[in-house]
Amino acid sequence: MKRALIAVGMLLFSSFAFSGNGAAWDYTGDTGPDNWAKLSPEYGACAGSNQSPINLAGFIDAKLEPVFFKYGAGSSEILNNGHTVQVNTLPGSTIAVDGIEFELKQFHFHVPSENQIHGKSYPMEGHLVHADNDGNLAVVAVMVTEGEENTALAKAWAQMPEKGEVKALTSDISPLEILPKEHDYYRFNGSLTTPPCSEGVRWLVMKQPISASKAQIDQFLQVMHHHNNRPIQSTNARPVLE
Repeated sequence: MKRALIAVGMLLFSSFAFSGNGAAWDYTGDTGPDNWAKLSPEYGACAGSNQSPINLAGFIDAKLEPVFFKYGAGSSEILNNGHTVQVNTLPGSTIAVDGIEFELKQFHFHVPSENQIHGKSYPMEGHLVHADNDGNLAVVAVMVTEGEENTALAKAWAQMPEKGEVKALTSDISPLEILPKEHDYYRFNGSLTTPPCSEGVRWLVMKQPISASKAQIDQFLQVMHHHNNRPIQSTNARPVLE
């Protein structure tokens, strides 16, 4: 439980290029993904066998139970921690999975997508990060295609922060605006896609994507200055359910 709570803290509150004991990490070079596990003992899980992201394929028909979304509260602030642009949400929005309630903490984005479906990469991927009372994590992943402008991103990007900035949101952004209309999903067990790469994360990948305009995707890249997707990890013996 303690390890899980530490992972939540790192995920939600890590500063620009540092987390845990201050070991810097990035997406390229000596501090890139190939070396994350070597940067700090706290990042040892990055070399684990149940890591994310993965290529979702070889699905097993498991007749998954619906995820119960109770998203009501909006968002409080938007920040750029040097690794992504993240919207922190107000308390009160939850999902129910396996009979357990997980509260939405934040959502953030990766360009291009981290997970793939049948080997297909998407221009962007959103991650809605939830935690239960014991610090266990559930991530709802949403693929983003290039197309019509996204209303939620338009409101968020209007206050796009530069690296290190945290801005109070003047427009309320509902997490429901990040979800597709249909909530069918794939499921697998994985990890955080950034250090400390903690495992035991429930991954729920929406089958239906949402859209964003090319200008919105480009605006994200302009402020990030680089792609922020971890390479695909080995699925190993994990089942991917649908």
